[in-house]
Amino acid sequence: MGTTAVRKVLIITYYWPPSGGAGVQRWLKFSKYLREYGWEPVIYTPENPEAPAVDDSLEKDIPEGITILKRPITEPYTAYRRFVGMKPGEKVNAGFLQEKEKPGLTEGFAVWLRGNFFIPDARRFWIRPSVKYLADYLKNNPVDVIVSTGPPHSMHLIALNIHTKLNIPWLADFRDPWTGIDFYHQLKLTWFADRLHHKLEKKVLASATAVTVISRDMIHEFRNLLNREYKLVTNGFDEQDLSPLPLEQLDEKFTVSHIGSINATRNPIQLWRVISQLVQENKEFAAALQIKLVGKVDIGVLKSIDDSNLSGYLSSIAYMPHQDVMQEIQKSQVLLLLINNTPNAKGILTGKIFEYLGSGRPVISIGPEDGDAAVILSDAGAGQTADYKNEAGMKEILNGYFALYREKLLKSNMDNRLKYSRKVLASEIAKILDEML
Repeated sequence: MGTTAVRKVLIITYYWPPSGGAGVQRWLKFSKYLREYGWEPVIYTPENPEAPAVDDSLEKDIPEGITILKRPITEPYTAYRRFVGMKPGEKVNAGFLQEKEKPGLTEGFAVWLRGNFFIPDARRFWIRPSVKYLADYLKNNPVDVIVSTGPPHSMHLIALNIHTKLNIPWLADFRDPWTGIDFYHQLKLTWFADRLHHKLEKKVLASATAVTVISRDMIHEFRNLLNREYKLVTNGFDEQDLSPLPLEQLDEKFTVSHIGSINATRNPIQLWRVISQLVQENKEFAAALQIKLVGKVDIGVLKSIDDSNLSGYLSSIAYMPHQDVMQEIQKSQVLLLLINNTPNAKGILTGKIFEYLGSGRPVISIGPEDGDAAVILSDAGAGQTADYKNEAGMKEILNGYFALYREKLLKSNMDNRLKYSRKVLASEIAKILDEML
């Protein structure tokens, strides 16, 4: 079926099953298919990570017989929970998502500590012991290439040290920007801390044998920091997770579903207003509507929905295992994609967009109409985009989708999506690894 796996790649990743959430998907899926292109993955990951969720359903994607190296990690989250008054074991949200009405002064101080003392992130204490362990391990168990994937960017610093010590080719994979990430300005950084973040980022970009990013805009952003070659390998969808449902098995309601967390910068205030108008203007629309939010939701988003008198149409589920999430995506009438309303919005490509593509369900995206996400949706014939304040555009898209829903004709084009399959993308990663030797 594929090439005999003779070359080894060490993948340094913080996220690995049973950890759930978006961060685990990319390299779990690449690892699943790399053997078919002549590469045997070896995983290095924490034994006791601060996982955003636990999802045992993902373990089915781990290749049989794969070598997984796990080492304990020390993180400051126990002290953080105690400091801000969280319960033991309560999950710490990423991306400044707030589930409480007003964050207290302790949370603000904790953010300042995080940004200025845990550089590049709270996993920094894992760097030195990991370098020591891996340097010893690799002397007796050699690999051909190292991959680090971040965030957290401490993974890149582990790989940087191993690359320097042992001269092993190194691919640094960026699933998100570093200093260009949307919440970077919220870290309350001192001048010194900001300078150190930029210095470490530039050192990683300059030292890696190859660098991969997930969007075209990230290439432009990184080239402004350091002019070198950057490889584009987007996220994707796994065909084994998705098989589009026949129309008769879809939700009976006109479901508008968002899958994944919604923080404050993703809150589509104008969209809620438009949906509220449609409810008032069209009784049939009002009778059919259901808004489904699967994932953690910022309290400000829930307030906006309530202010638009839409709470009665809302179905909200905080977390689902990945396999159940895939079912929700496939049976939804319309999928909602929210791009963070931040300066880097044009380059944001969340992993969910590709799973949306694989479902065959039409997408309404709220974000830059000339952004990377909009281009991919249009190219794949999978959906339409309206800018954050383009209420007329939002209304036109929803009215068009609802008319097709009434006629039982609502679906998207499936012809141009396979280039975003995880298997095809794994072949692109394998080519990059081949070129590094």
